[in-house]
Amino acid sequence: MERFLSEKPVDLKQLSPLTLAFIGDTVFDLLVREKLICEANRPANDLHRLAVRDVKASAQAEFVNILLPYFTEEEMNIYKRGRNAKSGHTAKNATTRDYHMATGLEAVFGWLYLNGKIQRIKYLYNIIEGSNHVNE
Repeated sequence: MERFLSEKPVDLKQLSPLTLAFIGDTVFDLLVREKLICEANRPANDLHRLAVRDVKASAQAEFVNILLPYFTEEEMNIYKRGRNAKSGHTAKNATTRDYHMATGLEAVFGWLYLNGKIQRIKYLYNIIEGSNHVNE
């Protein structure tokens, strides 16, 4: 298992899809930020503006449409659980549909991370990157 900090085992079957999305949001954000800083040395305000463009719910919903054909059956199940989870929050700057799709995507990235499937995370993110949708 390859994770950043904790090697403590986690019973993923006990975690709610919103808990998976909680960590997945950070994993996805880190991928976007790392990509941006590796592209060019930019002022922090520019980095933030560019990062927001890819981590907002509407962008993540687009990324879901790109990734759906690549999800394994297990990833698809996690995605659907995340998408259908009732968070009790309302989407601030997104449609309800986009917000739920983004939550599903984040749940997948969180589940992969907690499973130590870093190479799979990189593979899926590279599909998004190669789609020419990132930072358009």
